[in-house]
Amino acid sequence: MSRKSVFSPVMFSLVLTFFYMPLLILVVFSFNESKTMSWSGFSLRWYQELFFNSRSLWNSFLNSLIVAASSATLSTIIGTLGAIGIHWYNFRFKRILQVATFLPLILPEIIIGVSLLIFFAGIKLHLSLFTIFLAHTTFNIPFVLLLVMARLEEFDFSIIEAAYDLGAREIDALLKVIIPVSFPGILSGFLMAVTLSLEDFVITFFVAGPGSSTLPLHVYSMIRFGVSPVINALSVTIIAGTIVLAVSTRNFAKYLVQR
Repeated sequence: MSRKSVFSPVMFSLVLTFFYMPLLILVVFSFNESKTMSWSGFSLRWYQELFFNSRSLWNSFLNSLIVAASSATLSTIIGTLGAIGIHWYNFRFKRILQVATFLPLILPEIIIGVSLLIFFAGIKLHLSLFTIFLAHTTFNIPFVLLLVMARLEEFDFSIIEAAYDLGAREIDALLKVIIPVSFPGILSGFLMAVTLSLEDFVITFFVAGPGSSTLPLHVYSMIRFGVSPVINALSVTIIAGTIVLAVSTRNFAKYLVQR
């Protein structure tokens, strides 16, 4: 066996260990009876604390879900229509619009957060869950646009021409041809937007008002005084939910392809 063939599996194993060892440690210590990092015995104490005595934490999680679902839906609609418009139509300032649209992808989040805070203050908009929704929609649109445009680059335009030859109107071609064919990119954009919204802290920190705490903000307020084992239990719960969602989405995608 060559040195190269031995080296590759070793490096692959080391990389996997580097990535997943912290998660494994987190899972193990979520079942630790004590608050310290010293193992003192198996216990479900922190899961009981999470599910029965952490109402404020779950309220923050609910806020995150509301913002993520609503902002991802709106940004997916705007990003999809924008990608279709940019890809198929020629108009003045098209190149400038593309550059301006993708600018949030490379700007530091702290700049976006500060600029949105100044904008909301300038128009006298009270900071609340609604401003978080607007902020998340704003920074999610470029990601959806990028994924949908990548899908449209592989689009066979002759399908549209065939639809027009068969008497389809422009709205019919959009709803019955373009969107169904682009659905994998649209779904990917939606899931990306949900993920980015759920995990965002920096931008949310600037645009959140009193009583509109999301899960990342709530977790930050908890760990300022030390890592609570409840956070470990919450993390394991979220990891399990993410795995279930990923497997379900994969099976759903297979089902759509088979149909």
